[in-house]
Amino acid sequence: NCVYICKAFIKMFLYILGLVAVWFVYRWYRETKRVSNKEDKYVYITGCDSGFGNLLARHLDKLGFRVIAGCYTGKGEDELKKVSSDKLTTIHLDVTDSESVSKVAAFIKTLVGQKGLWAVVNNAGISVPSGPNDWLTIEDFKPMIAVNLLGVIDVTLSVLPLIKKAKGRVINIASVCGRISPFGGPYCVSKYGVESFNDSLRINMAPFGVKVLCIEPGFFKTNVTDTALLKNNLMKLWERLPQEVKDDYGHGFLDTSEMYRQIVDGDLMKVVGCMEHAISALYPRTRYSPGWDAKFLWLPMSYMPSWLSDTYLIKSKPRPKISVL
Repeated sequence: NCVYICKAFIKMFLYILGLVAVWFVYRWYRETKRVSNKEDKYVYITGCDSGFGNLLARHLDKLGFRVIAGCYTGKGEDELKKVSSDKLTTIHLDVTDSESVSKVAAFIKTLVGQKGLWAVVNNAGISVPSGPNDWLTIEDFKPMIAVNLLGVIDVTLSVLPLIKKAKGRVINIASVCGRISPFGGPYCVSKYGVESFNDSLRINMAPFGVKVLCIEPGFFKTNVTDTALLKNNLMKLWERLPQEVKDDYGHGFLDTSEMYRQIVDGDLMKVVGCMEHAISALYPRTRYSPGWDAKFLWLPMSYMPSWLSDTYLIKSKPRPKISVL
């Protein structure tokens, strides 16, 4: 009886494994198909001064897309122009300024004409100030939420009629920190907001043939994860704290800025590849999770019971001096 049950179980397991393998092959084949007429498709990207946005703009330009690169600085525009073709258009953009956003949208409307806008990639983002919530004030939250969340919403709504005309795509760059909050401050709050906006917009736009897609990267080596920047930010927050809060935490807590250094990935093309697929694939994924830490640490942890994920996060970082744990 036991032998018969074991054989049946093995047979069923192999059958399921075979179905999963077939499904993966089918998905791989389906995802290799690309849209046509790339040279007629306009893609608007925010945050192109550096990092993912800069690499994506250059990558899409080489592939033949008509790139509209929003840069915050004149230096960013100039440097991007030097390494790109004449088809790429740079434009000054401050995603926190609705007048700037509207001005760029009006320019894009004139540029794309009746074709509409194929895709907008909401990439612009900042990561400081970040730190324990009781080190911060409400004023610390406002600038980052203005860039990372309100900027995403403002830019998207400003060009959404053009996206609908092209039956195009909205690609929002969220983060694994939109699924789980490994540290305090406005960054995770803003990324949770991006996830929510992305999900509601995806449902709203489905009847119009518009695809709304989300990129949720793990920790990659960009300005957002710059160790020196984060440590400098933490020191500035520390210096302004009341002495009683400093006494609660102790100076050793400042080592928090080093805790994720070992899992930061330097291969930014893993993220850019996902962005490009979301833009150019005939059948893009609803969500992309570039980075091994995203796939095997943060996303699985986001599905765990809170007590389990809390235990890991508490044990993985420095504790306050007067901790009761």
